[in-house]
Amino acid sequence: MVFVTVGTHEQQFDRLVKAVDDLKADGTLDEPVYIQTGYSTYEPVHCDHSQFVPFRQMKSYMEGADVVITHGGPSSFIEAMAAGKVPVVVPRRGDLDEHVNNHQADFVRIVAERQGGIVPVYDVMDLSAAIERARELSRGVTFKSHNAEFCRELERLIEGI
Repeated sequence: MVFVTVGTHEQQFDRLVKAVDDLKADGTLDEPVYIQTGYSTYEPVHCDHSQFVPFRQMKSYMEGADVVITHGGPSSFIEAMAAGKVPVVVPRRGDLDEHVNNHQADFVRIVAERQGGIVPVYDVMDLSAAIERARELSRGVTFKSHNAEFCRELERLIEGI
């Protein structure tokens, strides 16, 4: 399965929703596809979809998916990474009225260059190749949470005050 989330930002992300629906329509994606469409105005014809997905269900979709495609919001792609996926990340663009500015593209570029662990897509024409790249990279990936270590260090600092 392929799971797509565009997040909860109040502007449309038709560019991504339509691109994925088109890949399903032309047979590029032959497995089930579920799209969380948010405030997009384009309604998928070839993919299962809903406007919003409860958090637990979204986590379940991410864990069960072969590929996760997200917008450029860090919470979404970090959740996909925590589910053991190398996500395809398509930043929203301000010039296409998908966001207020291009900060997602800037942030995704920095993460890709400095940290890795994501497959950035700046042009949806590259989406098919990015999906295959994410499939390859996700094999055998494990995400190590540092939450417990952070909490122990924070606790130690607080005790020292």
